[in-house]
Parts: sequence; C-alpha cells; structure tokens
Amino acid sequence: MNPEVSVIIPAYNTEAYIARAIASALDQTLHNIEVLVVDDASTDSTAEVARRFQDERVRVFVNDRNMGAAGARNRALREARGNWIAVLDSDDWYAPERLERLLQVAQAEQADMVADDLYYVQDGSDTPLSTLIQGSGHTITDIRRVDPVFFVETDVYGQQGLHLGLSKPLMRRQFLIKHGIEYDLSLRLGQDFWLYMNCLINGARYFLVPEPYYYYRFRPNSLVKQSKIARLDGYCRAAQSFLQKEQVRSNPRLVRSLSHNLAVFKRNRAYYRVVEPLKQQQYFKALLAAVQNPYFFVHFAGQISNILQRRWRYYFQKNTLAYETRLSNQ
Repeated sequence: MNPEVSVIIPAYNTEAYIARAIASALDQTLHNIEVLVVDDASTDSTAEVARRFQDERVRVFVNDRNMGAAGARNRALREARGNWIAVLDSDDWYAPERLERLLQVAQAEQADMVADDLYYVQDGSDTPLSTLIQGSGHTITDIRRVDPVFFVETDVYGQQGLHLGLSKPLMRRQFLIKHGIEYDLSLRLGQDFWLYMNCLINGARYFLVPEPYYYYRFRPNSLVKQSKIARLDGYCRAAQSFLQKEQVRSNPRLVRSLSHNLAVFKRNRAYYRVVEPLKQQQYFKALLAAVQNPYFFVHFAGQISNILQRRWRYYFQKNTLAYETRLSNQ
C-alpha cells in the first residue's frame, strides 16, 4: 500500500538541523507517510545524519552534484510514492498534527493544495517571533480558497503582503503528474511561488488554513549566495513566460496583477544594478547604472521607507514577545 503522504526534504549542509526536521516528520500523528531526503551534494555529514534514522519510512538519496533546491525537490518528486506531497526544508520542522490536519481539510474541500500559516523562528530559539499571516496585514480567521489573482496580488516583491510563495502546501501528487508540474531549475530562489502559480492556472483547488503548523527557521547562512540582480532576472523571465500562457492571457485581472509584479521586479532590478556595484566599490559602474535609470532615486526613497517599516515591525514583534514572556514567568 502506498503511503498517504510523501514528505520531501531537500538538504544542503544542514547537519546541525536535519535530524530535527526528519524527527518532526516521523512524529506526525499521521503515521502512513514516507520521508524522502535528497542530499544535494553536501560537503558536511548531512547524509550520514539522515541515514542514522532506523525507520523504514526514511529513504535517503545523494546527488552527484549540487543542483539547487529545485533539482533536489524534483528528484524527490520522481521518487515519491505517496498520494500527497509535503515539502519540508531541512532546517525547519512540523508541529505533530500538521499533516493530519491538512489532509482532513484536503478531503473535506476536495482540494488539490492545502497550506497553513507558518511560524517565524529565529535560529537558536524555539519561540516564534510572528507568523506569516500576522505580518501580512491580512485578517484570515477561517479556511479560505486561494485563487490565482489573490495569490499574485498578495505576494508583491519587497512589499507587505501574505506572500504565500513562502508557504509549504500539501499537494496532490496526481495533480502534479497530470499537468507535468515540477520546480523550475533555472531559479535558485523563489521556485515555490512559480510552482504554486503553475498549479493554480491549471485549475488547482487551493485552500489556506489560518492555523500555523510549520516552523520556518531564519538562519543567517541559509540564503543562497546569489546576487539580487540574478535573482530578479530569474523572476522577470518567469513572469514574462507566464504572461504568454493561455491560462493567464484568458484572465484579464490576472494579466494586470502579474504585469504589475513584473514591473516591480524590473524596478527593483534597476535599483540593485546601482546598489550592488556600490557595495563592491565599483563606483563608475554604479553611477552609469543610475544615469541609465532616471527613476532610481525615487525608487531608492521608497526602499528606505520599506526598510524602516520592516525594521520597526521586527523590533516591535521581538520586544512584544519578550514582554509577554516576562509576564508569563512572573
């Protein structure tokens, strides 16, 4: 009998974290699962740590070369046998009831995708700073359907919003197979957003549960060392590609929303074409980029405002949490 859920864990140099991720999957209240770890050519003992689990539900694969998160996830998708796919990053972890709860909603709503809220946790602490929904500016208290327009409009680069591209939905494997959907290998970051977008424009029934069951760890060294210019180049190519798809072109609201996101990507790319050379002390290159982009200084002023707002929200949430912790200990 096939497992109900395949938990796929792409991993790269996370020997200090992966044991907790695997244990949180194995400790689910839903027992009929498999855990697929794909070590993406790590240079540490990540694979060895994964192999120490004496549980027949755990399978470990090691890539011959580093393929990035998209390549590791695609390999896991091809190896998966479950009815459902659940992604777990190797430095994150699940609450014990997560898969059972999401599966209940999926069955009740006849869903193809079910996401939950997620906790933001600073590395070195188990106490959440906030959640995805709390920081979004949206109030969501009930299970809600997510359509493509809502998905795009609430996930604008560099702006406050729901950012469901960060979520880790439970996904029906047969839906992915039927529509030939995999992660985009050309993207080192942000590939989740475009995979979910691909599902939505192909008719996926996507639901969001307001409770958080996923712990998303902020770790200083976890980000891919890729320039923002290269990252935004990838986002621009992805957006332009989606705008050519018939499923998008037939939806005028979606075209407007995605075109707006593309414009935001381009403005930010122009901004970083000035900022990144400045950081590298390439002043002539930065000046040339600024001259070629007359809107740079207007965008720069907006960026300063956004940075200050994000810093204030983080400071407020952090200190509110510390105050509440002190009260609970009195």
